[in-house]
Amino acid sequence: MDSLQQVQDAATSESTTEANGPAETVAVKGVADDASIRQRLSMIYDAAAKAGWLTEIDVDLNSGIVTLKGRADSEEHRQWAENVARKTEDVVAVINELAVDQQMDLESTRDVVARSLNTLWTDFLVRSPLLLAAAVIVVLTGLLAKLSSWTVHRVLDQRGIRASLKDLVYQFTTIIIWIIGLLVATVVAFPGMTPSKALTVLGLGSVAIGFAFKDIFENFFAGILILWRYPFDRGDFITCGDLTGKVQQITIRNTMIQRLDGELAVVPNATLFKNNVDVLTSQPQRRVRIICGVAYDENVEQAREVIKQAVLSCDSVLGKRTVEVFAQEFASSSVNFEVAWWTGSKPVDIRRSRDEVVEAIKRELDGAGIEIPFPYRTLTFKNPAVAEAVAKAAAQ
Repeated sequence: MDSLQQVQDAATSESTTEANGPAETVAVKGVADDASIRQRLSMIYDAAAKAGWLTEIDVDLNSGIVTLKGRADSEEHRQWAENVARKTEDVVAVINELAVDQQMDLESTRDVVARSLNTLWTDFLVRSPLLLAAAVIVVLTGLLAKLSSWTVHRVLDQRGIRASLKDLVYQFTTIIIWIIGLLVATVVAFPGMTPSKALTVLGLGSVAIGFAFKDIFENFFAGILILWRYPFDRGDFITCGDLTGKVQQITIRNTMIQRLDGELAVVPNATLFKNNVDVLTSQPQRRVRIICGVAYDENVEQAREVIKQAVLSCDSVLGKRTVEVFAQEFASSSVNFEVAWWTGSKPVDIRRSRDEVVEAIKRELDGAGIEIPFPYRTLTFKNPAVAEAVAKAAAQ
């Protein structure tokens, strides 16, 4: 290929040298004078100017060397003017300084566009059977993907595999089927494309694709790890940062979480994988704690027993033997008890149980005549006159 190009370049250089070289023979006697040559050429170029080929043409001669100046309407007419001067008798050389007018040829442009569109249409008609076959393959690929997903779910349901692992197998199977189907459709639609070429192109572009879609691949691999062995599954309640909600769906790229207020949050898998996640429903029960205070005048042991019986009477309390009531601290206005019990692990279970327990404790303490005090404040005045005035105002 390189040698052929070198031969072509040499031929072009030789023809250019030949065209610009001196005449084969240069006459000495009986040579026409420059004025006669100029007059003859001017008459020819004036006729060409009337036809619109040349504009502002000027012929200059010096010892048989012709210099052409002006403008030509096309490269073809510029070369014609040069050839006319070169073929004139007793012209030794020609210096062509004619400029070519740059004009838009709409007709030729239209012809080029028409030829291009005609070529595209012809190629489309030729390839239409192949394109139709490729479309059929894509449709069959979609049907095969649906059939495989149904089969995978049936087989895995019988084996009792957890939902997230079933989703992982299902999504991987679907992706592999689509990759193979699209590869086959591409080879059918474009016969010059082979699987090896497609894989080569993919390998060459893998680095660029990796940089351009870094976040997508990061979420992809995080999704695989979450689906494979992460401790939460569909239906679990989780907390990540300020987000708390129920896991609706886990895909390869992101996780759908329904907040407690009903909003749906789409969280990238990399966010869940790289941050702390609290799985609220990893166990069927959760411990709930509240603080309850009684007045200092009340009997601590009696108050403890009343509070414990109140908690045990609640239907939402699970594991009756694990109800704990401990005196925790001497607060500013009360003796505080820490009350702990077990209930369901869902957020709604916890709220419902807390409501029932608080209501029961308040009811039982009121029935036993045990005071739940308001905050008390003691004011001390060092000035006796101020203290006496405040005492009188309080007495009134």
